[in-house]
Amino acid sequence: MKRRRAPPTPTEDERALFREAVSGAKPILPDKVHHEPPPPPALPRQHWRDEAEALAESLNPAPLDLRLEGGDEPTFLRPGLARTVLRDLRRGRWVVQDQLDLHGAKREEARLLLADFLGNALRRGLRCVRIVHGKGLGSPGREPVLKGLVRGWLMHRQEVLAYCQARAAEGGAGALVALLKSPKP
Repeated sequence: MKRRRAPPTPTEDERALFREAVSGAKPILPDKVHHEPPPPPALPRQHWRDEAEALAESLNPAPLDLRLEGGDEPTFLRPGLARTVLRDLRRGRWVVQDQLDLHGAKREEARLLLADFLGNALRRGLRCVRIVHGKGLGSPGREPVLKGLVRGWLMHRQEVLAYCQARAAEGGAGALVALLKSPKP
């Protein structure tokens, strides 16, 4: 560790010059010291934004099918199949073996992802899959764009026997559970 040298002691001439330079100065008294003014009180801007958003949401509620997690949920059953197939699918008798999440996908991209996912599921011999299309909360106007499209695409796929809305714990109104044909031997 290097030692610092003490500053040189000023000579008597240097002291006299300093005294002469500051001879007209007045000492600052402790009660005259200027402090920075206190900051302005905090404004609860985020709270105001939250309140405004809650008010807007209460005046323009989400569509009814996004708020309900049961009752009139979307279903599809291929003609000729027993209604018990759909009932068993709703009740969770079929174990979901894989899922596709379409959050953030554009229409055409979602259609291609879904077709690829279903083809891959069939090749792997999967029977029950979940397709997460979202509730549209991030969409313009909070309208679900992919929700109706996915339903239509699934109805037109011959490998899809049935589908229903996922249970609340598995995505509710933002997802569908689909039953696929069994693989051919």
